[in-house]
Amino acid sequence: MSFKRRAWLTLGAVVLGGGGVVSYAVASPSSGGDAVGQAKRPVKVFSLALKGTAAGKRELPRTETQQFSLVGVTWTGVTRKLDGRAQVRTRSLETGEWSAWRDLEVNTDPLEDPEPDMRGASEPLWVGPSDGIQAQVLHEDGSAAALPPGLKMSLVDPGVVTNAEAKAAAAEPAGFVAEPAAFAADVTPTPTPTPTATATTPTPRPSTVPKPDIVSRAQWGADESLSPDPSEYNPDVKAVFVHHTDGAEYSCADSAAIVRGIYAYHTTPIDKGGNGWNDIGYNFLVDKCGTIFEGRKGGVDLPVLGAHTYGWNRESAGVAVLGDYATAGASNAALASVARIAAWKLGQYNLDPATTVQLKSGATQTNYMGTSFTAGNLYTFQRISAHRDGYNSQCPGDGLYAQLPTIRAWASGPVQGLKVASVGGAALSGSTYYTKGAISVKWSATTPGSLIKSFELLVDGKVVATAAGTATSANATLAAGSHTVAVRAVHQSGKTTATAALTVVADTTAPVFTANPTLSLRTGTVNTTAVPVTLGWKATDDKALKETRLTSPQTAVFGPTWTANNRTSNSGTASTWSLTAYDVAGNYRTASAAYTPVILQETSAVKTGTWTARSSTSYLGGKSYSSGSKGASLSWTFTGRSASWVVSRASTSGQAYVYVDGVKVSTIDLKSSTTLYRQAIWTKTWSSSAKHTVKIVVVGTSGRPTVTTDGLVYIK
Repeated sequence: MSFKRRAWLTLGAVVLGGGGVVSYAVASPSSGGDAVGQAKRPVKVFSLALKGTAAGKRELPRTETQQFSLVGVTWTGVTRKLDGRAQVRTRSLETGEWSAWRDLEVNTDPLEDPEPDMRGASEPLWVGPSDGIQAQVLHEDGSAAALPPGLKMSLVDPGVVTNAEAKAAAAEPAGFVAEPAAFAADVTPTPTPTPTATATTPTPRPSTVPKPDIVSRAQWGADESLSPDPSEYNPDVKAVFVHHTDGAEYSCADSAAIVRGIYAYHTTPIDKGGNGWNDIGYNFLVDKCGTIFEGRKGGVDLPVLGAHTYGWNRESAGVAVLGDYATAGASNAALASVARIAAWKLGQYNLDPATTVQLKSGATQTNYMGTSFTAGNLYTFQRISAHRDGYNSQCPGDGLYAQLPTIRAWASGPVQGLKVASVGGAALSGSTYYTKGAISVKWSATTPGSLIKSFELLVDGKVVATAAGTATSANATLAAGSHTVAVRAVHQSGKTTATAALTVVADTTAPVFTANPTLSLRTGTVNTTAVPVTLGWKATDDKALKETRLTSPQTAVFGPTWTANNRTSNSGTASTWSLTAYDVAGNYRTASAAYTPVILQETSAVKTGTWTARSSTSYLGGKSYSSGSKGASLSWTFTGRSASWVVSRASTSGQAYVYVDGVKVSTIDLKSSTTLYRQAIWTKTWSSSAKHTVKIVVVGTSGRPTVTTDGLVYIK
């Protein structure tokens, strides 16, 4: 027996109505097994006959079954279809709690040329370490009719790996998770037979893409005595069919045990509780962590004839993802590994995973979507297809089926979703980056790094740095000037894609102050500790000015177009005003100047005419001069570059003339609807410091002749 005894994949649940018969295991534990918990525990399969109860569900005592982790249902008559929906629930070995009812997939691919003694069988269901089980069949009409003849539960204990297997697994590349060392035992493993050579055994072919790491049958613990038949081979591999195996949530540390359990369920002789098939049907299995397991024997690099997709096995390979994906999708790690193994197998025959192919049907049937096939005719398939595309099965589940386009894109290339995430060492202004020279370009891609050969950093179209496919950044130093920078990804297939080119300017020239910091008096309220001033400057850059920062005696940040800012300054104290101009690349230059605002009280002025002294805390220094006499004047002489006249204002305030160095320059009206004190009402600034005289003269305005002055402020 070879191809006709074969393993079949798991489908989604088939819901067929309510009602049913509850049955439970009554057989004694299989003899000769080791006690639960002992280290030496080989793979075991034992069968329990099922009997229906009159009513209700019966829980089993813990002692009625041995430890198992995978279950299946078999019945008499290999061609007989199970009328209804088979369900099981199991009791956790760890917690003692019963699980919810779970469907067993019974609508499996038919056998080709079945032998008379073979039984109908469900797909195996991973349930995790358990010690009790119940089963029921829900019939379409809701009746509690008799169960199918010879209904039995197959319980599989996947055992633990041996020391030799654990050591071999430990030597595997990253990604394979060995079972806990505490369960390893010094058990001599069954020798692995060499596949029987035949005249049709092909020669391994090189692939256009790298071979992924694969956990061998010896490493996951296959008992090769269960599969003595020689392997059969196809001429080539034209397509890959994707499956799922169903089952409960699992830990990746249990993945090897799950594979052993499926293998044991399929290959254990019928009289010992198995299906009696000659090998596991899938060519490869992948867990949710991305570990790839060798499935059907015969050589992973050869076109081994599998038993996974009825009618299409002669021209394909089958990859099953461990788990149930009826609704949720598979992990990215699993998708990446399916893409890698599919690309590698198809690459052995120079086939692009993103293309289509015509396959010859080996059976007359209808697929899950209702498409009919006739044996011997050609039909078009995607190179990477699903089980449901070829057979009437829900497999690999809606969740995983929706992810097949992603698998094809990742397997075929080019790299998907490539984009520059950031340019370190550079600042963005508009659409241009500016740097002093050294940059670190970071990128991202949706294609996993395991499918990418390399990344290349391009400057002006030339490769300046190469990084591994798992890398996310590369560095370069740019010469002064403007450059284009891009990232190119090289897929393992050799296909390339690149990001849009960025403009990056390397700039080492610092900004220039074309006008150093200057301080000028401005109008506003004057206090002895806060004189209103305007800070002025002008900075430019040959590329792009970013900002100017005031660092002393105060701090502030100004945009690139700013040339002035209103501030206040302490009087009587010399202050150094320091500004630093930065360009976008990070180059900078500092300019500083020291200024001292000085308050000249009215008593320091040379006066003519009649002036009356007034006292109030509202005046500068507590005193001021007031006069309503036409022609009365006050004169201040100083050496400086800016001056402001400080007065009080009210509704009765009059007008005054202002003379600078003997020349009348302004007529100032001090009238205000509200009373104001210490107001710098008139200012003048010169380009440089020099000796000046400022004189104010009372106009003697009719009805409001009074002028009250608080003094003069100048900057030296």
